[in-house]
Amino acid sequence: MRNFEKMIQIAGVRDLAEARMLVAAGATHLGFPLRLAVHREDLSDSEAAAIIGHLTPPVEAVLITYLQEADSVAGLCRQLGVRIVQLHGEISLAELSLLRQFAPELAVIKSLIVKENSLEELVAEVSRCSPLVDAFITDSWDPSTGACGATGRVHDWSVSRRLADLSPKPLILAGGLGPENVRRAVLQVRPAGVDSHTGVEGPDGRKDEKRVRAFVAEAKAAFGELESITDQG
Repeated sequence: MRNFEKMIQIAGVRDLAEARMLVAAGATHLGFPLRLAVHREDLSDSEAAAIIGHLTPPVEAVLITYLQEADSVAGLCRQLGVRIVQLHGEISLAELSLLRQFAPELAVIKSLIVKENSLEELVAEVSRCSPLVDAFITDSWDPSTGACGATGRVHDWSVSRRLADLSPKPLILAGGLGPENVRRAVLQVRPAGVDSHTGVEGPDGRKDEKRVRAFVAEAKAAFGELESITDQG
């Protein structure tokens, strides 16, 4: 298991220079989307592995994938050299259980995709999957493309807050987060961590250093405020 408290993940790394910039800006986790159902991949497996090989603790690399078979997930994680996987596909409980057997050292983050009127379904999913995962991540759905993440869309944060309250495992918040709204999001949802992909990019689709640094600063400030609220309580 990994510690997801105060996690600040930036997803969609394109090259080593960008990865180094993200680390210098304060990101705790770098997300590498591969084997995607909708979006185009930014990197090849070998390019991602080369970047990941340059990362040093405490920064962690995270494989973000739609793969649904345990052996494929475990194999790609070994190939890349990652210890954390974020699953966005409709992986079955049986495959999650197999993944635990194939790769017990992996920390598994399971996505919870927030759609309209989906709270009841997501509560049930948390109950079913909690024994087999280390954390959850709530993200947004784009009905026009079918994408379950990297949509740039903000979902109903009250759903994520309810799931954060109910989940026995840490909950990470994603979906349309940027420096303009991450503090408000953290204070409302009270997640363990946050994730941003398109929200810290410039018009060219590359990560914008000023936006990344602002996002990290706002997220850290919000986590600090949450600690103060907890201490006062």
